[in-house]
Parts: sequence; structure tokens; C-alpha cells
Amino acid sequence: MREMNFNTNTVHFQTKEPSRNASKAKPIYQTSAFVFTDLDDMESFYEGEKEYLYSRYSNPNTDDLGKGVALLEETDDGVATSSGMSAILAGVLAIANPGDHLLASDDLYGGTYQLFAQELLNFGIDVSFVSFQSINTVKEAFTDKTVLIYTESVTNPLLRVENLEEVIALAKEKGVKTMIDNTFATPYLLKPATLGADLVVHSATKYIGGHSDVTAGVLVGEQELINKARGKVITLGCNLSPFEAWLACRGLKTLSIRMERQSHNAKVLAKALEAHEGVERVFYPKDVSEKGNGAMVSVDLADHVNVEQFFRSLDWVKIAPTLAGVETTVSYPLRTSHRTIPDELRKELGIGKQLVRISVGIEDERDIVEAFVKAIEKAK
Repeated sequence: MREMNFNTNTVHFQTKEPSRNASKAKPIYQTSAFVFTDLDDMESFYEGEKEYLYSRYSNPNTDDLGKGVALLEETDDGVATSSGMSAILAGVLAIANPGDHLLASDDLYGGTYQLFAQELLNFGIDVSFVSFQSINTVKEAFTDKTVLIYTESVTNPLLRVENLEEVIALAKEKGVKTMIDNTFATPYLLKPATLGADLVVHSATKYIGGHSDVTAGVLVGEQELINKARGKVITLGCNLSPFEAWLACRGLKTLSIRMERQSHNAKVLAKALEAHEGVERVFYPKDVSEKGNGAMVSVDLADHVNVEQFFRSLDWVKIAPTLAGVETTVSYPLRTSHRTIPDELRKELGIGKQLVRISVGIEDERDIVEAFVKAIEKAK
């Protein structure tokens, strides 16, 4: 097949069904295992002649998701997992061994921070959290045990745009791997692997699935690393079920049009809130891509705005601890995504009681702006 453009690939990433009864939509292979005619036929799986044996190992639907995101990110291969967190864990374990050291940005998603700060210790992996706003700070944090640099292309929840070129260049200079969480930007806006990143991870629960009805993760990157990560997924039982993979693939087909609309709406909302006296500061990415800056907006409400009353006054906008569906939602990082972050670090980063994170949906931009302006006015 000839190479196609991004918008076409999002629709046609799945392989055609070989059967004479091939359906237009990919079937759901809702099975725990695949059957064989005899023992020699079963042995052919282990000899690499057949693709599927047991759905914990692989399944046509989960393969579609992993390979589909890999296609869009322009990487060698990908593996689908049960969640974004399991995808991160599989990626780290594909690189780091007991005694190794990992360097991570200090302004990460709270769940990632907790995984790194607590659980990786049980694997004998040490982690240092440092500010990535100065590359010299990152460089100074290296040890002779450092094997991996981890950061987010657009950070959660303060939406700092990472200087990926700088980070990746430093990693190559030091001879270590890089892993980038590209959940907020998606490959529609950024493709870290084209800049030299070794692994790229997504919480496919978010923009890949896009409809708030699936929990999934995807890890993509260099073939050798993905092979190792896939082994971790199989052994640790981090596999994704066929139905969830099918849902995520269905969502992936509309990634381009959703991101285009949501990014536009976010830009409009950010501009409107910047001009509102009830907003102290707007956090909105800049120069992410020529296609836009993503669909997330975070704001520090002014001190005279009662944050609890603000949440009660949001009318049709839902309060949710997650993001990236087609509906506009709002969350409170202090009590949800970042509640496990140490207080001192939260204060240092600026994640305070007036911070609100908005996931902008596909609704009419006028209705979105009106909903937030009214909520702020009622909360004064």
C-alpha cells in the first residue's frame, strides 16, 4: 500500500479481513483463545507461522490498536495495554533493570508520579524528579546509573510544552533512552519519535478512544524495545481486552476531526478567559503545532471567586476526574489527578486551590464560553 497522509491513516490503519466474508467494520475477536486442528498446528504458533494463540499474548483487535497508533506516530510498532499506567510501566521495564536510575520531569501527571515515586522502588529502580524548564538542571541530575529520561510533551495539568528537541539531544549525548507521554498532544499535533524519542506512550482512555467509554493504553516505538515491552505486558497480565481495543480503534478513526474542533474551541475559550477579571491566570500551550495547541485549558481563578461555588454553577459542563472526551468537562487537580503529589511540590509547581483544569469538547464554542463565564460570575 502506498504511503498516505495522516487524516487518511486515521481511518484506514486497520488491516483488511482476509476472509471471503470480510466485514466492512473489523469484527470483535471476543475470545480468550484461538483453536487448532492438531498439535502440529498449535506448534506452528511457537514457530512464528501463526499469529494468535491466547488473547493475553495477542489478539487481532489489540494488534490493530497498537499498530494503528504506531502508524500515526511514525514508529516501528506498538502494543496495546490495559491502561495508560500499564503502558508506562511496560515501557520503563523494557529499558530499566534493578539498580538503574530514571530521570523524570517534576510536573508530571499525579498517577505517573506515584508510580515512579513508590512502585518502581519495588523493582529496584531509582527515580529523580527534576525541573525540565532548564536543561542544565536535567544534565546535573544524571548519574552513572541513569538509563532513561521521561517527560510529557504537554504537561498535566499546567500545560507546559516540553522542549523535546533539547531533551532528546541530551539523552543521545548521554547514551540513554527517552520516553515521552504524548497523551495531551496526540500524534495529530506532535510525533516525538520523528524527533528521536525511543518510546512514546498514550493513555488511550483520552484522545485516542475519545468518547470516555474505554480504559486503555498504547506504547509505541523502536521494534526491539516494543518486543521487550510486549513481553512485560504478557507476563504481568497488562493486556487489553478485545472489546476495549475495538472501541479505542473506533475512536481513533475520528481523531483528526475531533482534535481539530476541540483545539479550535480551546483556543477560543482560553482567549475569553484571559480577558475575564475572575481569572487570575490562564494556562494554555503555545506553539505546539501549526495545526493547533491542543484541547486543554487550565486556569487559576481569582481569589474572590469561590471555587466550590464555581463547580456547582457549571450547568451542563460535567465534573470528571479524567479528560479528552467529546464533551467539555472540568476537573480539580488538587483533589483528583494530583492529590498524591507532596504538598511542597504542589505548591512549588503552582497546583493550588484555585486551579481548574478544563477539557474542551466539540460543542459550539459560544456555549462553552458562556458556561464558564456564567459559572465564574455566579461564584464571585
